[in-house]
Amino acid sequence: MERGNQTGAGNFVLLGFTDDPDLQSLLFGLLLAMYLVTVTGNLLIILAVISDSHLHTPMYFLLSNLSLADIGFTSTTIPKALRNIHTHSKGITFAGCISQIYFFILFGCQDNLLLTVMAYDRFLAICHPLHYMAIMNPRLCLLMALGSWLVSVLGSLPESLTVLRLSFCTNVKIPHFFCDLPEVLKLSCSDTVINNVVVYSVTIVLGVFPLSGILLSYSQIFSSILRISSAEGKYKAFSTCGSHLLVVSLFYGTGLGVYLSSAATPSSRMSLMASVLYTMLTPMLNPFIYSLRNRDIKVALGRVFRKMLPLN
Repeated sequence: MERGNQTGAGNFVLLGFTDDPDLQSLLFGLLLAMYLVTVTGNLLIILAVISDSHLHTPMYFLLSNLSLADIGFTSTTIPKALRNIHTHSKGITFAGCISQIYFFILFGCQDNLLLTVMAYDRFLAICHPLHYMAIMNPRLCLLMALGSWLVSVLGSLPESLTVLRLSFCTNVKIPHFFCDLPEVLKLSCSDTVINNVVVYSVTIVLGVFPLSGILLSYSQIFSSILRISSAEGKYKAFSTCGSHLLVVSLFYGTGLGVYLSSAATPSSRMSLMASVLYTMLTPMLNPFIYSLRNRDIKVALGRVFRKMLPLN
């Protein structure tokens, strides 16, 4: 195949899900519905937190940041996939591909870091309730949220910028519905050792370390809950972190599914399906998990709906 760097011109080809016109129409409707549910649900969480003074606490402030990150995470890939299906086009420019890679990593890292900060928040609330408000004050909460955004913005640069040094053969076909970095690296005609080192390094720093922090926080939380004598006390303590724990399990469970499906089979079809769960299912379900299990969120959402739809 002819070698040529795609930086200045030329398109990559996103093979997407299927070439069957009937399935494409069904897929378009399904993706659009899931995307609208995701954006609407997360926006409602943000509006509820902003509009209700009772939710102006560290936990809900962090939750609104998570909802914002989830909107960004989904919006990085799905609108382009919808456009390609609607226009029967599969092309994406090199610049567009780099942008997708960057923002996909950014919002993924942000989810990761926010879940870690939220785990620390729950650790303080359950294990050190008397000192919670003194430690988790608004200033620290704001700094932790801003810090997670800053780290995500800067931490996403190495993986995406090192792609610029690569050369690609012409007619590069990516077996995915978005520019997934591992798939892009497989298609390069250049040596990708440096890129792989960068990917593994960033994964350890922005993936493994935060996960270790979550596990450490929950080991302390579970230890503290087990020391509570009454069953009612245990249930009350666990209920304060149950939603977060479910979201963490869903986020890392689907992420692990993507990794295992890629490692277990050379076929990209299984990896494609796992990526849909990772990029769509988790952001879509997060608002439902928090609203269904949280009375404060449900009450706040009720107030939001009453303001939006006033009854005469």
